[in-house]
Amino acid sequence: MAIIRPFNALRPHPDRAPQVAAVPYDVVNTEEAQALAAGNPWNFLHVSRPEIDLPEGTPVYSDQVYAKASSNFEKLISECPLETEETPSLYLYRLIMSDHEQIGVVACCSIDEYDRDLIRKHERTRRDKEDDRTRHILVLRAQTGPVLLTYRAQARVDSLVADARKGNPPLYDFVANDDIRHTIWRVPAYDPLIEAFKEVPNLYIADGHHRAASASRARVELKEQGFAFIGNEEYNFFQCVLFPDDQLQILPYNRVVRDLNGMSRDEFLTRVRANFVVAENEPPSPKERGHWSMYLDSRWYGLALPDDATNPAGVVESLDVSILQDRLLDPILGIKDVRTDKRIDFVGGIRGAEELENLVNEGKAAVAFSLYPTTIDDLLKVSDAGEIMPPKSTWFEPKLRDGLLSHQI
Repeated sequence: MAIIRPFNALRPHPDRAPQVAAVPYDVVNTEEAQALAAGNPWNFLHVSRPEIDLPEGTPVYSDQVYAKASSNFEKLISECPLETEETPSLYLYRLIMSDHEQIGVVACCSIDEYDRDLIRKHERTRRDKEDDRTRHILVLRAQTGPVLLTYRAQARVDSLVADARKGNPPLYDFVANDDIRHTIWRVPAYDPLIEAFKEVPNLYIADGHHRAASASRARVELKEQGFAFIGNEEYNFFQCVLFPDDQLQILPYNRVVRDLNGMSRDEFLTRVRANFVVAENEPPSPKERGHWSMYLDSRWYGLALPDDATNPAGVVESLDVSILQDRLLDPILGIKDVRTDKRIDFVGGIRGAEELENLVNEGKAAVAFSLYPTTIDDLLKVSDAGEIMPPKSTWFEPKLRDGLLSHQI
């Protein structure tokens, strides 16, 4: 049973929404954030990535950064301005990218249910990233970026979402600078949706594991600081957008490696051919599961497992990202832990194969691997099994925007 709860969103006026809306803090680096926020004092990256307003070289986890986040947030609230919704509400959030459309319910979910694994996970989190967002939440006393949840589609929920849009003008409707259209509706009569979600067996974190873990840690600190604990305080809940599984879109999460682990090109190819069937001059993106594309020395190669290869049996081991790791990245290139090894980097599929080619052609990487995307069904199966997916297995597009709806705690 999925429990969702309305909240009093902190949000900009409709005419300011396009200026406030910002890409998630964790999909851009400092330089990219500076470029996106340049000349726009209301861009939410001034809050989510406040180092962009401090001297170059300021450590991103320093006290000055969190102090700047707080002052920028206060300035945004008072001068943009941002206002708090008078009554609790649910919201609908629609994203349109080219011919892909998805619409989800914006609500708060229980941190208790997250802590008890009733909201299922598929990813381990890094302590340093948790530390950062926990401190960010505590400094702002707000969750400013939603966690992306999914669930197995329910006809009743779909019908209520469609009904909630009828005769209900949107709060926001704009096209961002990356041509993605963002539309948000307020749903004042939310009881039917809340009841319908009680029939949803499970919720799953699709994207935003660090945001969820940080909300849980912030709750612990705020609970310790308080004089009484009722269980209904806002810090016991975290902001989510819930999309049915049949609407989400996963793009591949590709890999680049800086060197060939001391091998020449020919030595490397010989090692690869021992584990894979290798074809030359193949397309830059694999057409089906169980195939990989590899860019090396200005040429694309196709990789596939030999016919006599033993198919991995486990739900995690059988993923394409796992097979590439277990048969090539680890034994041949010496990449043991992709979380910590500085020789490997990851490129979201939205950047396209050209980005992989550029990194190799410019000498920033020696070899690149283009993968077939992990599926939503893969994610649900791994989560249901209580397993953990390999790092950087999924890249969801389009991305939600930060700053449009914030949850104050």
